[in-house]
Parts: sequence; structure tokens; C-alpha cells
Amino acid sequence: MQSATSLPEAVSSTANDASGGADLVWLDGHLLDATRAAISPFDHGLLTGDGVFETLVARDGEPFAHTRHYLRLKRSADRMGLETPDGDLILEAMRSVLRANELQHARIRVTVTGGQGPLGSARGHEGQTLLVAASPVPDFPAAAKVVTVSYPRNERGALAGIKTVSYGENVVALYEAKKAGGDEAIFGNLAGNLCEGTGTNIFIVRDGTLTTPPLAAGCLAGVTRGIVLDLCREIGIEAQEIDSPLDELSHVDEAFLTSTLRDVQPIETVNGTALPQAPGPITSRLAEAFADLAKRDTDPC
Repeated sequence: MQSATSLPEAVSSTANDASGGADLVWLDGHLLDATRAAISPFDHGLLTGDGVFETLVARDGEPFAHTRHYLRLKRSADRMGLETPDGDLILEAMRSVLRANELQHARIRVTVTGGQGPLGSARGHEGQTLLVAASPVPDFPAAAKVVTVSYPRNERGALAGIKTVSYGENVVALYEAKKAGGDEAIFGNLAGNLCEGTGTNIFIVRDGTLTTPPLAAGCLAGVTRGIVLDLCREIGIEAQEIDSPLDELSHVDEAFLTSTLRDVQPIETVNGTALPQAPGPITSRLAEAFADLAKRDTDPC
């Protein structure tokens, strides 16, 4: 990462943030009380979804896997035609937010938008917006209940595989899954193959073989997904990135989700049907290996 720019002193915090996040956020070079931080009503991220983001987790007060997250932020920004902010500046901003809010285990959100623009698709010329915020890590169940949704990911779309602020489809899918008694929604793609969750990647095991959808299926190149694939090579588990029909998900031996906040989370039910093993032996090995890695290396590259 490049050289950092110094951050100014924080403005005093005066109230708890009603959103459930931390009191202080970092916005365009300043630490501000969240109740006083202002983004223009003409910000292109708000008006058109013109922006990209990363979610990281802080472990013992340090952003985990920040280099991998920064590289993915850059890939997303490049695809959107946005400039990627200085990497060391982002890292310093994240650390400043964590320190200012006295957070050790936290969810960190880094958001970059096209900045103030006109009421349309064209961007303005006022400069981009950079926001860094944090909040406590939400609680997740020991095992996930997933629900497949009826509308597909478009693996050929302009936004396929990048992490943009255009998350409306995920919001609707997760709402549908929760109405059906699940806690994560799973998308297929236009080809009818397994793709991803709303904020997760998915791995399945059939007849002892571990597979996950390839990036060409339209899924996000998840940071935890990448680490798990590296761990498979390290501990001798064969993992294949291949397509699988979505409707076969209910018939696998074991399955798990990966994400920044969930780590490696076994799946216990698919559309209300219990899987044979939750967690299964491969899921358990990888969950243990990931936990060990996270304890010894804050920035696995």
C-alpha cells in the first residue's frame, strides 16, 4: 500500500449513533460524530448506487486481511471507473475509527462513492466520497438455515462479481429468505447453477468432494472464500471450482458458507430440509484451520 496521509483530530462525540454503529466515523478526511457527519443529498452513491465498498472484521482491534480487501476494493473501483483511495490512508482511517470508538471486535465498512453529481447517471466533478464506519459484529447462529430464491444472479451483467453499493437485490432476497424461516438467501444464476448468498460464498460436499461455484458463475470473489481455498491446498483437501445445479443443493452431504463476519459457517437446512451433517468433517476441518490462521496472522496475503 502507498504512503498514508495524516488524519486530523476527532471531533468530540456527543451522542450514541441511533443506527447501532459506533459514535465516530471517518468521512473525507475527518473523524466526526456520526450524528453530525453529512453526505450530500446529491451524492451519486445515494442517487444511483454509484459506489463500491468493503466489509472487514477487526480482531483484537486490527483490521483482518486488509490487503486482500484493499485489492478487491481496487478491482471493484476499476470496474466502476472510480479512483481507489490510497491504501495506507484507508488502513489508518480504519484504525482511527476503531481506536476512537474503543472497538476490538468490530465490523468495519469502507465505502467509496462517485461523490456529488447531477440527478442522473452521469457523474459530477466534485470529487469522490470516502466513508469509514464501524459497529459491533452481529451475532450469527452456529449453523445457517438457507433458502434459495426464485430470481437469478446475472453472471453476464456489468456488476457481476464486484462489490457495489447497489444492494437492493440482496435486501429483497434476504427479506424473502427470512420470511421463509431462513437466515441467508442463496442465488442461482441465469444458467440455473449455484452462485452465492446475499453476503456469503457457498461450498458443498458430495461423495467426499468439496466444490464451490467458479467466479464465472457470477459470485463475488470473497476474501474468506479465497483464504479457505488456500487453506485447502495447505492442509491437503482437494477443492474444485466447478458449476453445480442449484436444485442439487438440498441433496448434498454437507455445506458451508464463508464470509468476513461468519468465517466458516455450516449449513444445517436448505429450504427447511436438514442436511445429513452440520457440521460435516470437511467443514469442521476448515473451520478449525481458519480459526487457527486468524489467531496467528492478521493480514494473510
